[in-house]
Amino acid sequence: MALVLGVDSSTQSCKVVIVDSETGAVVRSGRASHPDGTSVDPEAWWTALQSAIAEAGGLEDIAAWSIGGQQHGMVVLAADGTVIRDALLWNDTRSAVAAADLIAEFGAPTLAARTGLVPVASFTITKLRWLRDNEPDNAKRVAAVALPHDWLTWRLRGFGPANPVLAELVTDRSDASGTGYWNPATGEYDRELLVAALGHDAVLPRVLAADDAVADADGRQVGPGAGDNAAAALGLDTRPGDVVVSIGTSGTVFAISTERVEDPTGTVAGFADASGRFLPLVATLNAARVLDATAALLGVSLEEFSDLALRASPGADGLSLLPYFEGERTPNLPDATASLSGMTLASTTRPNLARAAVEGMLRGLGAGLDALRDLGIPLERALLIGGGAQSEAVRKIAPEVLGLPVEVPEIAEYVALGAARQAARLTTRA
Repeated sequence: MALVLGVDSSTQSCKVVIVDSETGAVVRSGRASHPDGTSVDPEAWWTALQSAIAEAGGLEDIAAWSIGGQQHGMVVLAADGTVIRDALLWNDTRSAVAAADLIAEFGAPTLAARTGLVPVASFTITKLRWLRDNEPDNAKRVAAVALPHDWLTWRLRGFGPANPVLAELVTDRSDASGTGYWNPATGEYDRELLVAALGHDAVLPRVLAADDAVADADGRQVGPGAGDNAAAALGLDTRPGDVVVSIGTSGTVFAISTERVEDPTGTVAGFADASGRFLPLVATLNAARVLDATAALLGVSLEEFSDLALRASPGADGLSLLPYFEGERTPNLPDATASLSGMTLASTTRPNLARAAVEGMLRGLGAGLDALRDLGIPLERALLIGGGAQSEAVRKIAPEVLGLPVEVPEIAEYVALGAARQAARLTTRA
């Protein structure tokens, strides 16, 4: 029995699973928290990764490993391998002006054709432009740019300030496709766009193919890893026709496509997946925390909140919540706020408010499904995952709002399991 390790280094925590490569059964696991915030010292991720691995029993009996991680986060390295500043995460919206500047310079259709993306504040390219414009001294020091999963893979392989071989940074197609300076048609970085963002060229991680591997300091096989959504698609064994609706800190709607997707409106990001295909994706900033905030306002637990929502009629008697509590990414409204409308003496009840919160969140995700359909992507069933999917109200209301049959897979760490599945493939190679 060969054991493999898969990691999910997410916004909130680091989860590690150790899996039997033949059966897929989880035999050990570990977890450690990440600090809150939209700007985080990557060293906190490294500390959490080491802690989670230790809790899972260590690496001594592991044949191969792979890391999935949150996309887009900007990790900038100096020539000596040190991190120059805290990483700006995907949910940091300070680079919204930088996104608009890049679109003005190159044009949305051109950027979509060259990278599959139209820049918004979430993407790495906009964060690099923000760095150039707001912290020019730091920008000038940048020798390499990595994403969270790239940097953690590099560190766990034995590199870092004590062994700063920047050329050993590696990534995969899925995470590279979320930077805004990688071309999914050619499989190469678009250096002109990188320079336009950062102000100069820099080392970028080598993009490994889905079945490529490198080694760590002890000779273990190391997979290319993946962005979190692509890793989740692997863990769920997602096929064409499936659409995954993930309700976590953010909301994501993504599907497997055999063809590259190009959306000049920027609604659908034309990401690559972790298997050689494509992963068109729509993201929202406001997901499960909409439920948390409304439950807190009503002074009830999440279970009681769910019961309240199911007591109300569909449509909540006209009460409607636009849940842009943290701005929004889709539509691209980083400075937007939430609003409640349709308030009458009859409609303004506790059950209707709970129902309006659930329906408002799901309508935002449903707009993502519509955007995928508009690009000709076939959608036959929705797989509902994430913390928000555990709400009975969400599960029951989702088919009405999304217009698809809904299945809720059993609770599991699908990002970490997808990374483990990638690692397991390495153990079967001749």
